[in-house]
Amino acid sequence: MLLVTGVNGQLGFDIIKELRKRSIECLGISRGDLDITDKNAVCEYISKLNPECVIHCAAYTAVDKAEDEREICYKVNVDGTENIAKACKNIDSKMIYISTDYVFNGKSDTILDVDGYKDPLSVYGKTKYQGELKVQALLSKYFIVRTSWVFGINGSNFVKTMLKLGKQRESLNVVCDQIGSPTYTVDLASLLCDMAISERYGIYHATNEGFCSWAEFATEIMEKANLDCIINPIPTSEYQSKAIRPLNSKLSKKSLGKSSFSLLPKWQDALERYLIELEG
Repeated sequence: MLLVTGVNGQLGFDIIKELRKRSIECLGISRGDLDITDKNAVCEYISKLNPECVIHCAAYTAVDKAEDEREICYKVNVDGTENIAKACKNIDSKMIYISTDYVFNGKSDTILDVDGYKDPLSVYGKTKYQGELKVQALLSKYFIVRTSWVFGINGSNFVKTMLKLGKQRESLNVVCDQIGSPTYTVDLASLLCDMAISERYGIYHATNEGFCSWAEFATEIMEKANLDCIINPIPTSEYQSKAIRPLNSKLSKKSLGKSSFSLLPKWQDALERYLIELEG
């Protein structure tokens, strides 16, 4: 039995779909089923269910809002993760913790290794990194998986926003100096399921292959969706947001190869398949 938290989110939704496709017994839960910030409730729930692995996707992910809601963000991303990790420890269960490129400051031009210097710039990034530390301190049977620029069928994301605006406007200003990798939840879910049934524990970076800027990503979306909207590249300095985003989110996938996990397909290929899924 595998337990997946955050089942109503983009990633949790596709993990449950993938597990069912593989005929692996699983349960997906949301905030309504279990408050992960309630230590006793988490301990009791997980102890009773006794899963072999908990894939922890539930998180506070409103990056800008987190700057104002620090306590709530901390409670969910740090305390909630610690509660899950403690419950896993009690029953000797594996845990997969989904983390983010935001644990890095993104100020260097290099491709970021899993053990690279952590210096999160936002409240969201800081809480996700603290969540990582809780998992590492409590467990030995863990996977920490950092990903970026996620898009999936269930929920809002950059691709859906671009498609909507691309039908309404002739042109859009999109940031061109933040570089990273888009990640299709269908592809990431498959990898996470492979991890869950393995014992190749450790810290991993998992995104679709290839790098681009948000502006390049947006341009590709317009082209593949046959929309005439023109993308105007602008620097981050011209785009106002509460939380500071890392400029460099190029994550190294070396650790996946070392542990014989498959790399995800190229992001352009993933986008093509996602657009087909949206049409269906």
